[in-house]
Amino acid sequence: VSDGRIHPGRIEGVVEKAQKELDERILEYGRSAAQEAKVHGLHLELIKALGRMQFRTSYGQNQLKHSVEVAKLTGVLAVELGFNAKLARRCGLMHDIGKAIDRESEGTHVQLGGQLAKKYGEPPEVLNTILSHHGDVPPDNVISVLAASADAISGSRPGARRENVENYIQRLHDLEEIAKGFEGVNKVYAIQAGREVRIMVENGKVSDAYAEVLAKDIAEKIENELVYPGQIKVTVIREYRASGVAK
Repeated sequence: VSDGRIHPGRIEGVVEKAQKELDERILEYGRSAAQEAKVHGLHLELIKALGRMQFRTSYGQNQLKHSVEVAKLTGVLAVELGFNAKLARRCGLMHDIGKAIDRESEGTHVQLGGQLAKKYGEPPEVLNTILSHHGDVPPDNVISVLAASADAISGSRPGARRENVENYIQRLHDLEEIAKGFEGVNKVYAIQAGREVRIMVENGKVSDAYAEVLAKDIAEKIENELVYPGQIKVTVIREYRASGVAK
């Protein structure tokens, strides 16, 4: 600065230019997300908030992509059940909007998101979706329930979030070991990234009726002993083979 090579005015100009470019990118990210989710009529400030979520992650999952995914899933669920898909997509897209400002304001992302939605005139269903998707308040409409379900699906699907490799392998091992501890079990395979356990049983030791009981018992033990996202399907397979030899 003293010898004139670094000029304070130049620094301010560069910072201002960079800030302007970033603001433009944020706005474009927000508009693209709303367009992809087929959500229209959002206030400009909400679009900007959406755009900022491009630079926010949760357990390695990009939060803007997560919000768009939840919007699409909520819309699909609404169509299947005969509810308003347009409103459902809006609720899904906005459910985590508070994460755009929770690093610069006091309060949880649920509280801040609710304040944003109320300030910019979002429908009551959107407000309730934001406030209820983590159980802070009870849902008061079906779409809020659908959005919470879509949120859980998006967050817990295989590959959505970063998971320590050692923990992942250990979880698969624990699943298989629990099933192997039951009498009559021959082979066990944890598949679909640990979302399903397939158990081969010995035909002579496990009857058809007991196979159903065994599946329930294994599922109950998994629930009691392991911590895992989403659900784990337990499938018991009992096979009988008969063969003859033609001479």
